[in-house]
Amino acid sequence: MKKWILAGLCFCLALCLCACAELETTEPEYVLTYAENQPQNYPTSLGGERFAELVKQRTNSKVIIQVKYAGEYGTDEEVAEQMRFGGIDFARVSLAVVADEVPMLNVLQMPFLYKDAAHMWRVLDGDIGKEALGAFQETGLVGLSWYDSGARSFYSTKPINSIQDLQGMTVRVQNSQLAMDMVTLLGAEPVYVDHNDVYYAFVTRKIDAAENNWPVYQYMEHYLVAKYYTVAEHTRVPDVQIASQRTWEILPEEYRDIILECAQESALYQRNLWVRNDIFARATVIDSGCEIIHLDPEEKLCFQEMVQPLYKKYCSDYLDLIKTIQNDTVVKTSAGE
Repeated sequence: MKKWILAGLCFCLALCLCACAELETTEPEYVLTYAENQPQNYPTSLGGERFAELVKQRTNSKVIIQVKYAGEYGTDEEVAEQMRFGGIDFARVSLAVVADEVPMLNVLQMPFLYKDAAHMWRVLDGDIGKEALGAFQETGLVGLSWYDSGARSFYSTKPINSIQDLQGMTVRVQNSQLAMDMVTLLGAEPVYVDHNDVYYAFVTRKIDAAENNWPVYQYMEHYLVAKYYTVAEHTRVPDVQIASQRTWEILPEEYRDIILECAQESALYQRNLWVRNDIFARATVIDSGCEIIHLDPEEKLCFQEMVQPLYKKYCSDYLDLIKTIQNDTVVKTSAGE
């Protein structure tokens, strides 16, 4: 009888040891942070969630990435600065936030650079896009993948049918010198307002217009206070998933490979979400009674001609690369080409 009791105790002890061992194997080695300035149901936020889920699955819960939404860690500019010191590990930000520091990155956000979305993805998914992701290291960051951010157009409290209508308007822009210079060349007055404060800037009449994509116009309810949307599609500024260089250097190579793979998969997931949400956003604002203004070809050409000085000012060493992109001849590039 004692033998049976002893055997039973040994069996229970073995089970406890196995359970403890299992708990030990699921203990994360790294708990990392991820900053997102959009609401939780926005396409880029859902892409960030997908990224975190994939990393958790493929590292067997050894790497946990906690996504924080709606600018909890600050503006894109504040997030990028914190990442350089290792204060935040991952983020999704607009290319405009870091492009001013690296001339090659400015190329990818120049006005009227791409014919359409498909043209932009041929560039970003090719050698040019890979080289640009590598250029982030000059800023203390690591480029992981490109996220869709649509085409930017103007929306306003009064109609913009031509460049003449823009004259003297106060236009909210991203915190980017290139964006400010573009609006100035078009005859308006640029002003930076934080992404989350644009609605109130319209309400208080601090601004007359802003420029952004369809989903932002709808998700952030800007269409309720700026009823006119002019489809200029003057820029396609992609978003980018980035990692802190400091975080990246302490991660084992095995985990870096997994994270990079997951980032790129999450980007494809996000792009599909973006297309659906773009369609939904357009339909929503049109149904609400907003006026959608399409520039005629001659007027759009005037917009293009007005911003040409930006190419020499910001990309004088990359004019051949710009020509390659505009001709839709995507080839491998070298810095300074």
